[in-house]
Amino acid sequence: MTTVPNAAARGRISPLGLLFLVVTSVGWGLNFPIMKHLLTEWPPLTSRGLAGIAGAVALGAIAVARGQTLRVTPGMWSQLILVSMLTIGGWVGFMGLALLWLRASDAAVLGISIPLWVALVAWPVLGERLSATRAVALLIALCGIAVLIGGAGFDASVDKLPGILCALAGAICVALGTVLTKHFPLAMPPLSLAAWQVGLGCAPIAFAGFIFENAHVDALSFTGWASMIYMTLVQFCVCYVCWFAALERLPAATASIGTLLVPVVGVLAAAAMLHEPLGLREIIALTVTLGSVAVAFRY
Repeated sequence: MTTVPNAAARGRISPLGLLFLVVTSVGWGLNFPIMKHLLTEWPPLTSRGLAGIAGAVALGAIAVARGQTLRVTPGMWSQLILVSMLTIGGWVGFMGLALLWLRASDAAVLGISIPLWVALVAWPVLGERLSATRAVALLIALCGIAVLIGGAGFDASVDKLPGILCALAGAICVALGTVLTKHFPLAMPPLSLAAWQVGLGCAPIAFAGFIFENAHVDALSFTGWASMIYMTLVQFCVCYVCWFAALERLPAATASIGTLLVPVVGVLAAAAMLHEPLGLREIIALTVTLGSVAVAFRY
């Protein structure tokens, strides 16, 4: 496998890494309204867990077809399981549950806390210090997102509190998994790594859905099946492969800041697909966020 960890460690911004990051952010952003609609037909743990397992099998088949090994060295299992449960299992499970209480745009916006948690953990663990300019850009971006979740558009009531807590828990899990992935890189080809992580992360979610939920295949409409296919092929296959590839080429802080684009895509997609509110306040907040991301990447 060809990797460029040295470039990432020195803080250089790889154009290819940025491309992978954009693909990941757009794919994940679109998934919020798609998943929100799917919840009208199937429960969250079952749908996300089964889509993840199917995605893992597809990734494994592609990896084998490309001549990549799926073998995991004995000493790497504990690290692989830990990172998989955090980065994928935590996000898939908690964010799926969050959408039971939140709008798709609300859940996408709360994912913005990922860079904050990464920055807090990456400094002591990885020694990645934020420059003053990048720190200010991150704070401005967070302020822009705060505008989105403030006021009548995001009523943080007791009814929505479980969803808010689940969304934040998912964001913290991703942040911890991101930092740990950089702390002890898993020596596997990217497709094989993605297959194992998606499978190990989603299997417990699917099992929990089997125990606690009651899903019926005949409840899925054509749109429901299309949503499941999207989650399987795009969210889990394309996006996670691109995410791991971006982490190989970018510093953890830079990669996490790039995920600020996820709520932007999520809010716009939710407005277009689910007719969720998108007024002047949302547009201003999204503009501020995009500008802040651009400054963070420049410096």
